[in-house]
Amino acid sequence: MIDVKNQHDIYFRKFAELERRLAGSEPSWLQAIRKAAFERFAELGFPTTRHEQWKYTSLAPLTRVAFRPAADYLPPIGARAPKEVSPAALADFIPLHFYNGRFVKELSETLPAGVKVGSLVEALTASSGLLEKHLARHASYENHAMVALNTAFMEDGAFIEIAKDAVIDKPILVNFVAGPGIAPIIYHPRILILAGSGSQSTLFEQYCSESREAENFYFTNAVTEVVVGENARVEYIKEQHESPQAFHLATLQFHQQRASSVSTHSLAFGSALAREEIIAVLDGPGAECSLNGLYVTTGAQHVDNHTTIDHAKPHCSSRELYKGILDGHSTGVFNGKIIVRQDAQKTDSKQSNKNLLLAEDCVINTKPELEIFADDVKCTHGATIGQIDSEAIFYLRSRGIGLDEARTMLTLAFANDVIGKIKYEPLRARLKNAVSEKLGRKKEPEARSQASEGQEYRISTLHEER
Repeated sequence: MIDVKNQHDIYFRKFAELERRLAGSEPSWLQAIRKAAFERFAELGFPTTRHEQWKYTSLAPLTRVAFRPAADYLPPIGARAPKEVSPAALADFIPLHFYNGRFVKELSETLPAGVKVGSLVEALTASSGLLEKHLARHASYENHAMVALNTAFMEDGAFIEIAKDAVIDKPILVNFVAGPGIAPIIYHPRILILAGSGSQSTLFEQYCSESREAENFYFTNAVTEVVVGENARVEYIKEQHESPQAFHLATLQFHQQRASSVSTHSLAFGSALAREEIIAVLDGPGAECSLNGLYVTTGAQHVDNHTTIDHAKPHCSSRELYKGILDGHSTGVFNGKIIVRQDAQKTDSKQSNKNLLLAEDCVINTKPELEIFADDVKCTHGATIGQIDSEAIFYLRSRGIGLDEARTMLTLAFANDVIGKIKYEPLRARLKNAVSEKLGRKKEPEARSQASEGQEYRISTLHEER
C-alpha cells in the first residue's frame, strides 16, 4: 500500500517516461494536448468525497495502489477472444479486439464499405486531420480529473469513421479485454467515433477480463467521444463486465448535430468499483437522445452512474430511464442532470430512475436534477426505491410457481424494461442471459424468457421525488 503523495510521484515519473518514448513519433498538436492534460490532472488530483460529484464514491482504495502501465504487458501471440463472446456469437458482430489496451489486428475483422476503422495509433501515424479536429475536443479534461488522466496517458484505442449516408447492418463490437500482469495494471482506452450525416449504425462497447478470478486486479480508465452528424442515427450499447476486483471509471461523451438521434444502453455487471459518466450535448435543433441504463450489483460492489443531458438548442427532446437491481450489501449511485439552456425553447425532456432492492443491507443514493434557463419547456423527473411486492409473489405462487422462480421472473421483468429497448435481437438475448447469470440463476429457456417479458411487476415505492 502506498500513500497519496507517492502515488502522484509515480504518475509524474510514468508520464516523463511516456513523453521520452513518444518523442518525435506523434504530431505536435497531440503532444501539446497530452502535456496540458497531465498538468491539469496534477492540479486537480484524484477526486475525493469532498467533491459534490463524488460525494458517494470514494477512490481512496484506488489511490493507494502502485499500478503499472498495461503497455508493459503486450498482447501475447495467440491472444484469444474472451469467453463472454463465443465464436458463434462473433458471427453476429463486426469485431475489433483490444488486449490490455492494445489493438489485436489478428482478431479483428475488416469492416464493410462505408466504414473506416483502425487503432488510434495507426490513425495518428496517418496524420488524419479529423483526429486533430475532434480528438480530446469534446470530452473536456479541464474540470474532469479522470478524463485528464486518460488524455495524458492514452496510447491506443479505436478510431471509427462512418461515411455519410452509410447504413451498417451489423453492430460494430469494440471489445477490451484485461489480462493478468505480474503487478496491478492500469490502461486508458480511448475511442473516437465520427458518424457521418445521414448514417445509421449500432456500436457495442464491451469491457471484460480474461479471467474472472479475484486475483485479476487492475484499473480501467476509459474515454469515448462520439460525434453524431446531421440526421445520423446511432444506437450505442456498453457492457461492463470486469473482474470482481477491478476498478472501472469511464466517460462517454456525445456531441449531436441537427436532427440527429442517439440511443444508449449502459449495462454494468462487474468490477468492485465502477463509475460511468455519460454526457450528451444536443447542439442542433431537432436533435433527440435516449439514455437507458441497468446496473446489477451483488456482494460488496459499488456502482456510480452520472448522466448529463445538455439541451443547447431549441426543439430537442430527451428520454432517460435508469434501473438498478441491488443485492447483498452492495451500494449504488444515480445522479442524472438535465440542463436546458436559455435559447433551448420547446425542449421536451423526461427522466426516471427506479431501483429494486433485493436485500436489507444494500443502499442506493439517487439524485435527479433539473437546471432550466428557458421558459417554454416540458421537463419531468422522478426516482423510486423499493422491493419486490409480496402480493405479486403471492399471485405467482398461487399458480404453482416456486418462490425463487417467482422472484426471478419479477426481477427479470423489471430489468427487461431497459434490455428490451435494444433493437438488435441477438445482442438483446445475450444480455438477458447475462442478467440471469449475474443474479445467480440459470439461463432462461426461450419460452420462459418470453413469458417473463410479458409478466407485469410491481414494487412498493419507499421514496419518490418529482
